[in-house]
Formats: sequence, structure tokens, C-alpha cells
Amino acid sequence: MLMAHPAVLRNLVEQYDTLRILQAENGDPEVQQRMDDIAYTLCISTGTRDVDAALIAARHRLPGARTQDDSLLTT
Repeated sequence: MLMAHPAVLRNLVEQYDTLRILQAENGDPEVQQRMDDIAYTLCISTGTRDVDAALIAARHRLPGARTQDDSLLTT
């Protein structure tokens, strides 16, 4: 599976989050259509089937999303 670049994923997640706020405020059909388009793109980009899973997968792939394993560090 091809993996989307983290910058692309970050942009999609930010757009979706912004549109979700706009949709909650005014319920504009154009905003909903754009959300649907971005949700579809996120799903394709992350290999998932629903937007919630896509958002989780995208955020997981962003730089700094994973914690570092410090079990090998000595004190």
C-alpha cells in the first residue's frame, strides 16, 4: 500500500477538523460535501474504511505521534 506523506496527512487532518467546527456552527451543505471529500481522501490515504479510523491512523503517522521506548536507556 502506498503511504501518504506526513505533510499531506497533517493538512487533511487540519482541514477536516476545521470543517467539522464550521459544520457544527452552521450546517452548510457545501461544508458537509467538502468534509465528505476529505474523509474519503483520508480513508484512501490511510487504508481505512471510516473517517474515525482514518483520523486515528493519520494522526499516528504524524511526526512526534509515537512515544519513544526508553527501556534501553541507562540511568
